[in-house]
Amino acid sequence: MKQIYFVRHCKAIDQEPEARLTEEGIRQALELAEFLKNKNIEYIISSPFERAIHTIKPLSKMIPCEIHIDNRLQERILSRAPLDNWMEILEQSYVNYELKLDGGDSSTEAVERGMSVVREMIARPEKSICVVTHGALLSLLIRQFNKEFGFEDWKKLSNPDVYKLEIQGDQAFIERVWKPWSGPK
Repeated sequence: MKQIYFVRHCKAIDQEPEARLTEEGIRQALELAEFLKNKNIEYIISSPFERAIHTIKPLSKMIPCEIHIDNRLQERILSRAPLDNWMEILEQSYVNYELKLDGGDSSTEAVERGMSVVREMIARPEKSICVVTHGALLSLLIRQFNKEFGFEDWKKLSNPDVYKLEIQGDQAFIERVWKPWSGPK
């Protein structure tokens, strides 16, 4: 059986690629490391965005495991131009996968690049893998394994969040497993 843990980054200052984690996000990254440390993760792959890398860095040091960077895991871009109605457009993109604005990704394009990473991770020999990405791309990847997952579910994702994909033979099952750690009991 193969397990892939999809991680949405911790709270960040901004949405730019170089945006760092907030103070709360730094604490969340430590909590996330505690949560994941006993999941037998053998391979970590991350978006190149700073907030994603700094989300998984504490786990990387703790277990220890190198962080592999992959540009295909960067956040989905709706448009290069600022959008006042970006939330409406994002919602439409869950219905119309071909909707594409100037300089942006359609849902189809985002799914194709994200799933190319997932297929490579499934083919890897490691049994437990961690994939660190962003909310919009994560929601589209979840939807590939749970067709009911949509825009309203994207709105409910937390920072951080963790979904586990289990693959056994030709069967795949995905579920939310993130339960924030509250320290030693």
